[in-house]
Parts: sequence; C-alpha cells; structure tokens
Amino acid sequence: MDFRDIFGGDSPVIAEIGFGMGGATAAIAAAKADNSYIGIEVHRPGVGKLLWEIEQKSLANIRIVEHDAVEVFEKMIPPCSLAGIHLFFPDPWPKKRHHKRRLVKRPFTDTLASRLRSGGYLYMVTDWEDYAQWALAELEATAALANTSGGFSPPQSWRPRTRFETKGLEKQHEVRELFFEKR
Repeated sequence: MDFRDIFGGDSPVIAEIGFGMGGATAAIAAAKADNSYIGIEVHRPGVGKLLWEIEQKSLANIRIVEHDAVEVFEKMIPPCSLAGIHLFFPDPWPKKRHHKRRLVKRPFTDTLASRLRSGGYLYMVTDWEDYAQWALAELEATAALANTSGGFSPPQSWRPRTRFETKGLEKQHEVRELFFEKR
C-alpha cells in the first residue's frame, strides 16, 4: 500500500486489526481527523456497519481491508510506515489447544513491530486475563518493542468503550491494556 496515494497526504496512519462492528474505529477517526486509519476485518457484517458509519459521519480518513490481518501485514503494509496499531479485544482463543490461533504471538509480533515507524505504538486491550498475560510476555519478548508502563498500561482516555468491552464487564472480567512503543 502507498499511504500517500491512498489518503492523499502524509498524515500518520494507524491500523486497527479486527474492528468488529466498527463503532470504536469510527469514533476514534472522527475525534482524531488529523490521522488516517486502515481497518482490517474479515467479518463482512462488521465491514458493512463501518461503511455505514463512514457514510453517516462523512469520514474521509478511514479505509477498509477485508482480508486476513496476518497476510495484510506480511504482504501489503510497508515496513516502518505505521504510527500505530490497535488491537481492541482480539479473539482470546481461550482453549489451550486453540492458543496457536492467537494473533498476538511471536513471530507475528516481530512483523507488527517492523511495520511501525520509530516511536510508533502498539495498543492492545483484552478482558481475558490469560490472554493479557500471554500477550504481555509475547510483546515483551519482541526486541523492537518497549513496554511504556512496565506491565499493564492505564487506559487511554481517547479510546471509546467497545461492545466486547461492555460484554466483558457485564461478566465481571477485568479489562487489561498493553501499550508498547517501537524502540
């Protein structure tokens, strides 16, 4: 992807992996109009809902890629091109036999880090304690990333609550946040 061509300028580009129904993505893009956003999602109803949000809010700073995020990062996003990566409530694959399907794992975290520009960030939020601990270990083992909090991060004030977050809180799950920067 050539972000200058896609967005018509040099604004910072943030990629969101798995935007779900797109409500948080649209809210962030509306509030931070100086940034550009690439939303990556395979769930077709979510893609349609975000397209509706884009039209309703007249958002010009979002583009959608309906494809597998691993392939998008490996084949489409240039190295050192992103200002940030958002992973809000990725599928935790809670059964041990399914842990291999988790998105936040090495060596994919190395690929994510390689797509961030210097000082760029990776911001993950989950309500599954096991996945939070797993992701913390995987991200801390990623040499190009530095934990900005020395553990779990305080919530970012600009992130709106997602539908998955509301469901997790209703189940008494604690929300944990991870915020890493590229060294």
